[in-house]
Amino acid sequence: MNRRIVMTLSAVAAVGFALFPGNAFSQQKSLKDQLIGTWSLTAWEQTYKDGRKDQAFGANPKGIQTFEPSGRFTLVFLKPDLPKVASNDRVTPTPEEAMAIAKGAIAYYGTYTVEEASKTVTLSLEGTTFSNQNGVPQKRVVTAISADELKYRSPTSASGGVIEVAFKRLK
Repeated sequence: MNRRIVMTLSAVAAVGFALFPGNAFSQQKSLKDQLIGTWSLTAWEQTYKDGRKDQAFGANPKGIQTFEPSGRFTLVFLKPDLPKVASNDRVTPTPEEAMAIAKGAIAYYGTYTVEEASKTVTLSLEGTTFSNQNGVPQKRVVTAISADELKYRSPTSASGGVIEVAFKRLK
């Protein structure tokens, strides 16, 4: 009799697990699926080979990055205290204003691919405010991702060192 109860319970359990809502035993979402959405920049820090650190966009940077299901992305990072242009004409800043804006802003867009095994995202830029990056694949290594947080590292930056970036998902 015990054997029959054990077999019956085993069969019921097997059917129950197979029909479990959301199938708790299914694979976790792919990295690409987890990336999709709009992310707000919370931190940006570059560490140079000599140990020096820089927050090019300030201690409280502004910015956004989007990843679309189609494989397209956009990115805009800004220093929160960019100067206003005294002439009120964006094409005639003073040299100081122009330098502060150039140092405190970056934007680019294009397509991206994901290498699941290495947790690497490769950005292919189609346009950027720093044209030296056009045509140069931009690798990002995802170091943490959850429903609300994304962190990645850019292991090779144009100015040297490693850049670490953190985001919060926008709802």
